[in-house]
Amino acid sequence: MTRNPYHSGPVTDHFDGTRFFNPGHSSPDRSFRDVLRWRSEGKRAPWPEEVPVTPAVPEERVDGLTVTMVGHASVLIQIGGLNVLTDPVWSQRVSPVSFLGPKRVTAPGVRFEDLPPIDLVLLSHSHYDHCDLDTLSRLSKRFRPRIVAPLGLDVLLRRRIRDVDVDVVAGDWGDEIALPAPATASSGPDRGGEARIAIVPAQHWSRRGWSDTRMTLWSGFVLKAGDRSVYFLGDSGYGDGSIFRAVRERHGAPDLALIPIGAYAPRWFMEHQHMNPEEAVRVFEDVGAGHAVAIHWGTVQLTDEPRDEPVERLAEAAERMGVRDRRFMALAPGECLDLAGGSAGDRLEASELHRS
Repeated sequence: MTRNPYHSGPVTDHFDGTRFFNPGHSSPDRSFRDVLRWRSEGKRAPWPEEVPVTPAVPEERVDGLTVTMVGHASVLIQIGGLNVLTDPVWSQRVSPVSFLGPKRVTAPGVRFEDLPPIDLVLLSHSHYDHCDLDTLSRLSKRFRPRIVAPLGLDVLLRRRIRDVDVDVVAGDWGDEIALPAPATASSGPDRGGEARIAIVPAQHWSRRGWSDTRMTLWSGFVLKAGDRSVYFLGDSGYGDGSIFRAVRERHGAPDLALIPIGAYAPRWFMEHQHMNPEEAVRVFEDVGAGHAVAIHWGTVQLTDEPRDEPVERLAEAAERMGVRDRRFMALAPGECLDLAGGSAGDRLEASELHRS
């Protein structure tokens, strides 16, 4: 049997002893022939070379819940005094090399030097557009955040990041990890002591090189701090929706969900690994989120759809499916969303969407 260099453990319902898999769902694996077919179809829409961005300058700490879009799956969550980054990427390309591969068309919505103290990083899987080792090294040198990741990524990070001692803890689907409140947090109604991070399933896959397909796990996260909760999906196909309904059953309806809407075309190739905007709205309803922010669109071109199509289809699907105006929003890099109050049913005022 092929050796897994990142994880050794007992066989489970989603690990066969060497590779992880999505139980009860179609495999996202694609052959080299499939890749050639996709590329030969020639249906890749043109994207702009650059889209202007006005970066935000976030506050150092936030008592309630504020999110700032950085770009793609990178979001700054400020919740109950904690500063959290999801899948942080500040590099120009999402690629094994710095001179080739998908290049960002939008600058980060927060300049690296303007970041507030980062306490926590949620790292969903090993793909280059989510796991940027250069950025993780820079964050570790500057802030030494706790990095929470699914199984195997702890070993990958420690082996590949050698210029700094990364603080990373890995867990399996179903695990929960506590993070103490930062020492700088002031007292107040939202400073609820420790935060809790639940690692939850996603329908996706992983690969860092040619021979390690599905040898590290992939996941989403439910983050709870104070009386607020955020569900970060990472990357995922929709499948039958059961994994999302299970999140609601176990962890309750989140105040906010960060849901991917892009990188879905061609559908025959992407269906089992990336959801489309219509499926994203179904996830929103499945988990009962109070509000949602769309991620995974408009920063780097990974697939065939036009840059603005995911946002247009999201708006159409939300209207068609009766989602109340502005509860599921696509923020441009540098835009922020402040949520007032603590419950999933809170009303969002028009003035609460802004640029810092």
